[in-house]
Amino acid sequence: MFEIFENTESEVRSYCRKYPVEFSTAKNAEMFSREGERYIDFLAGAGALNYGHNNPEIKSAVMEYLSRDSIIHALDMYTEAKEDFLTVFKKDILEPRGLDYKVMFCGSTGTNAVEAALKLARKNTGRTNVIAFSGAFHGMTLGSLAMTTDQTSRQGAGVPLANVTFVPYGDTMGIEYLKWLLEDDHSGIDKPAAVFLETIQAEGGINVAPVEWLRELRELCTEHGILMVADDIQVGCGRTGYFFSFERADIVPDMVVLSKSISGFGLPMSLLLMRPELDIFKPAEHNGTFRGNQLAFVGAAAAIRYYNAHDLGAAVQKKGALVEAYLKDAICALDERISCRGMGLIWGIDMSGIDKAMAVKVMRACVKRHMIIEVAGRGDSVLKILCPLTIPEDILKEGLDIIRDAIVEVLKEYK
Repeated sequence: MFEIFENTESEVRSYCRKYPVEFSTAKNAEMFSREGERYIDFLAGAGALNYGHNNPEIKSAVMEYLSRDSIIHALDMYTEAKEDFLTVFKKDILEPRGLDYKVMFCGSTGTNAVEAALKLARKNTGRTNVIAFSGAFHGMTLGSLAMTTDQTSRQGAGVPLANVTFVPYGDTMGIEYLKWLLEDDHSGIDKPAAVFLETIQAEGGINVAPVEWLRELRELCTEHGILMVADDIQVGCGRTGYFFSFERADIVPDMVVLSKSISGFGLPMSLLLMRPELDIFKPAEHNGTFRGNQLAFVGAAAAIRYYNAHDLGAAVQKKGALVEAYLKDAICALDERISCRGMGLIWGIDMSGIDKAMAVKVMRACVKRHMIIEVAGRGDSVLKILCPLTIPEDILKEGLDIIRDAIVEVLKEYK
């Protein structure tokens, strides 16, 4: 059945090895194989489908745009679609939050926006070193990969990954260590251009940074003239119950990178937001052929309208509370060595206290029960819940029941 893929497609493919199904259609939080078998989606395109598969309101805008021979590709030329997106993004997202950012359209992937932020931070400060955190994932191109910590990803580089200093994430030790690096003139570390931050580490194992820690980090960056760059590629666009994940801490980063769900429809798009005074790239100093993806602009504008019209932030917080209660009462109660953490609709079930290999076994048991779900963290020891934000509560509950049943099954191996 999969002969064409196995014989023709590169060995680098990964998700299809975990989910050996040929998919044909999808709607909201459900995917269907070519044979019509139903799967519940707790992966959401690795966070690229916050608004669900084929969201009808966003799809309608995209289809209407396509129906009238509108321009599809335009590099960075002025277009109606880009004007509409920028207008809606500024009026409905930035201004209500008191955020004054310029918007840079990068290449089609999140890692391109991270690369742009790296270059711009170094250009503004004249410094080369940057700070990143243990457990970080920022992308797979060389600059972003240098700030990514998992060894499997780093080993693919083939060259030294330099100009990054890593600091422990999310605790007092990390803040104190960073203070020492910056304040001790014998620390041996060059003053960094920027600190790159995920307020919740997704690939790192769903590690949630405390609000006070985020505020201390913001103060430290301001005190030492270091740019704070928030990587909201996976945990932004409403995932945490706020449009931007850093809103919960009432901080304002100097730059923000967005991708994945910013287009609203799973279309390639990435943005770099920056304080206006940091906008010093010369024309075409960082560019990309597909930075003018007009369908992505249309989808992104429709997604913002959908987000506000349906009060999606409040809906995510409500569903997040449901997930939190379920995990506490029905999952963690199964074994005291299981722990859960997260917020909004990004959660991790950590089974490393039993066996680091257990999460992968549970993932496979979920797939057998027709659920698409992923693992994350050290040794892939954390089962990762990342369903569409628009998932109906009954399907959300059905999915959580599948996870519970899979854990019960796998736990029998450890009794």
